[in-house]
Amino acid sequence: MSIAALRPVRRPARLRGELHLPSDKSVAHRALIANALAGGPATVRVHEPGDDVRSTVHCLRELGVEVAERNARGSVELELRGSPRQPARELDCGNSGTTMRLLAGALAGLPIEATLHGDASLRRRPMERVAKPLREMGAGVETTNGLPPLRITGRERLLALEHRLPVASAQLVAAISLAALAAEGETQVVAPAAVRDHTERLLAAMGASIHRQGTTTVVRGPATLHPLSLKVPGDSSGATPWLVAAAIHPDADLRLADVGLNPSRLAAVEVLREMGAEIRVRPSRKGGPEPMGEIRVRSGQRLRSVTLGGDRVAALIDELPALAVAMAAADGTSEVHDAGELRVKESDRIAAVTAGLAAIGANVEALPDGWRVSRGSPHDAAITTYGDHRIAMAFAIAALAGVAGEVAVDDPECASVSYPTFWDDVERVSGGQA
Repeated sequence: MSIAALRPVRRPARLRGELHLPSDKSVAHRALIANALAGGPATVRVHEPGDDVRSTVHCLRELGVEVAERNARGSVELELRGSPRQPARELDCGNSGTTMRLLAGALAGLPIEATLHGDASLRRRPMERVAKPLREMGAGVETTNGLPPLRITGRERLLALEHRLPVASAQLVAAISLAALAAEGETQVVAPAAVRDHTERLLAAMGASIHRQGTTTVVRGPATLHPLSLKVPGDSSGATPWLVAAAIHPDADLRLADVGLNPSRLAAVEVLREMGAEIRVRPSRKGGPEPMGEIRVRSGQRLRSVTLGGDRVAALIDELPALAVAMAAADGTSEVHDAGELRVKESDRIAAVTAGLAAIGANVEALPDGWRVSRGSPHDAAITTYGDHRIAMAFAIAALAGVAGEVAVDDPECASVSYPTFWDDVERVSGGQA
């Protein structure tokens, strides 16, 4: 359906269907940037690439990498040839913090000077945490009072060092690991908690000496990557809203096909099962270094409350807005702690989530690093998204599942950052009744 024709979302009589989710943008960013470093040729197949992945493609083209695009049965095949070189213009990363941080790491180890900038939201996101370790490795990296734009002066040879991250961030691990390909010796990246291992899987498959020991990523350089063609699996973070909707709705049966089943990305499945959701995961085959398969979720018992904090939160950081909707439907009081990182995402997601939950009638209290929430009385609501795709999708799902009354979001277009076909899929699974 067209965005212009979008009407407020409400609960349909039932939810049914099979969905093919947009490809996992975390994997897509890494595959595109790593194959550019390898010089190609390689083909990265991406289903329904969102605006963030398009930003990475745009930046690679500005860096002189040839990226040919072909449509293939609802997916896009991106064929890369050539290596990055000095860009003629600044690199616009759009809304994508992943694009900016990963490109900073990749360019740090190349004899290239580049400036990375982005939209108003991205210009508010902290970048000193990626700039500092890259500087220590010998690259020139300047921020703007700790924020974008980033100005990179790369070097062909960097220093291998041990880095202890201030936060558990897969993006920081990826950026430093990409830079470490140009360093002589062993680079260690120590995270305070486990993070997603997409970088280690991909770079190892492309010939780098990289592995994970506990929460430490070890890279031995210098290393030359070999091109790797692959199909990017469906986004497991994009699956979470549908898992929440079907777990709550009284008459639901949804199948999510070709979804990434990387164990480091299934924390939301584990939480929803803990809350009582009926979810079945069935592996099928591998898409390059990443496992994939089907996730099926059906209506089950009423959900029960859950408390999340500590290391679990790092693995759930993108899924917490949708999980907040599940918490608002559960028996008892749920709490989220140690999620202060949500304050510096595309929006202040703690403020956005708690304001949205209050608007739909949930009982909610904002905490400095999370929230406390319990079931209330569903209300019709107009939701302010702050241009944040996760907020738009979470509260559309709240209406679809019946946790809210009728919901209208102020900026439905923002879902296209990660999920261009989200509103079409809302119509598909609700039979046009939403």
